[in-house]
Amino acid sequence: MSGNIFLLRRHIISRGHGELQRLDIERKRFDGRVQSLTREVYDPGDGAAILLYDSNSTRVVLIRQFRIPAYLRDGHESLIEVCAGRLEGADAERRIIEEAKEETGFLVRNPRRLFEACMSPGCFAEKITFFAAEYTPGCRTYKEGGCDDEGEDIEILEPTLGEALEMVGRGEIIDAKTILLLQYAKLAGLMRCQDAAGRLAEAAP
Repeated sequence: MSGNIFLLRRHIISRGHGELQRLDIERKRFDGRVQSLTREVYDPGDGAAILLYDSNSTRVVLIRQFRIPAYLRDGHESLIEVCAGRLEGADAERRIIEEAKEETGFLVRNPRRLFEACMSPGCFAEKITFFAAEYTPGCRTYKEGGCDDEGEDIEILEPTLGEALEMVGRGEIIDAKTILLLQYAKLAGLMRCQDAAGRLAEAAP
């Protein structure tokens, strides 16, 4: 821990699926002055997310499911997202393989770790590890749809990357981790046809 930040008091407000705390701290500012701060921090636990993609057809695997906060905030009856889940103490790679099997029915081998990101660091302690892996459309090994015991009700979508990005532009996809992975797929050129089309365009007079 930094010698410039001192935790004075920690109060647990609630424990459920995550933990909500109120923290009193003292911090030395960049200009050298000391300031006192009180902040509430919610820790739902770290997570992992994965973009399943087929580089030949340019299709990606997305899921549609009900999210209570999104419904209460804007009346959305469902959100479109990439496959994701809580680590619950497990290794991120091992957990995302299991989560992909449960939610999509696809068996993921050797997911590629891309990056880690804090999604809303002003109030959430959550950090997500992002992955990508290729899949074969139409070749599900397991039953998809999530875990009934956890109340999951999941619909599988397989748009092309271009269609998914258009859905972002129309406001149909508003989940931040999904937008990050879709944009990564575009910028990194994960789709072979997309790369080939780009090279042809560049070569054209």
